[in-house]
Amino acid sequence: MANVVTDPRQHPELVLPDFNKPDPLLTFTLSDVAFVYGTKWKQRYFKKVGDDYFPLPAQWDVTHKIWRAYLVQPNTDWWVPHYPADNNQRPTGPLCDGCHSVNYSVQTKQVTEWNVGCERCHGPGSEHVRQPAATNIINPAKLDFTRANDTCIQCHSQGQPVTNPILGRYYDWPVGFHQGGNLQDYWKLEEHKLGDANFTHFPNGTAHKNRMQGNDFVQSVMYRRGVTCFSCHDVHGTSNNADTIKPARDLCITCHNAGSPNGPHNVATMEQHTHHKAGSPGGDCVACHMPQIEQTIADVNVRSHTFEFISPSMTDEYKIPNPCTSCHKDKTTSWAREALRGWSNVSHWRVE
Repeated sequence: MANVVTDPRQHPELVLPDFNKPDPLLTFTLSDVAFVYGTKWKQRYFKKVGDDYFPLPAQWDVTHKIWRAYLVQPNTDWWVPHYPADNNQRPTGPLCDGCHSVNYSVQTKQVTEWNVGCERCHGPGSEHVRQPAATNIINPAKLDFTRANDTCIQCHSQGQPVTNPILGRYYDWPVGFHQGGNLQDYWKLEEHKLGDANFTHFPNGTAHKNRMQGNDFVQSVMYRRGVTCFSCHDVHGTSNNADTIKPARDLCITCHNAGSPNGPHNVATMEQHTHHKAGSPGGDCVACHMPQIEQTIADVNVRSHTFEFISPSMTDEYKIPNPCTSCHKDKTTSWAREALRGWSNVSHWRVE
């Protein structure tokens, strides 16, 4: 269960910054906060007015341990033109709460429970609780791979409802979708024109911002081969970063190892493929195939999920960060291209 939404009165230990320390951006008190959102990269704060919640004007940058202003700016999210440039007029119900709760009702603004509880992924569970059986609960692992992945893509993607507005409000989550249904009947992914760079995408279609893992993943060879999000992640929780079922450097080689029909091909060892020492940062599969290029706050980025290698030439032509010079920050793209040309087991077509 993803406990992103927390009542600070019930769990004061999850409030990360010191609200008693003055800061020009901190114009509200902890007593104003009804909910805190997040603890990993950023923490946002929401007040309750009537039966709605509204964002407060500052957020905590967890990495840098500083306050930053919070107001979604023009020319960013698609919904911005439909709401005033005022947090007090941007309720979280249509813009956030559908993905941070179970069964948010657009009519009553009530939820079965806050956070991503069991029924968010498994469907209605009361009958299953009364009489546990495999036949009265949805197991995402037994769905076809499209619907299985939709379990996660419903919220880990940038898009908008097929029908909008709904009851006079513009919603930023798939209103009406329930587990086991057909997500595309309720949700359309953010459109992108190849070659264009914008708030959501790099020119090649790779996501530019956080919460777009689904937009990335559906473009991937992994998705087309029937791999699911939970082939790699266990949302019930693990000790690994991102709740992966194994540490990242061990996870990928479960299916991709020297001699595997899945690749990499024509190598006897993984070091021959990565051209980096085993155990080094450059030797991790995710370093090159899942670079941290998608912004979550300021200069803090999360990993892409297309699994494609972005060449130095793509950086020169389309300004997409490549993993070589993102790691070797003192080097140029020309240096990286020449280095790759010296790798005899790498096609020059992938370098240029």
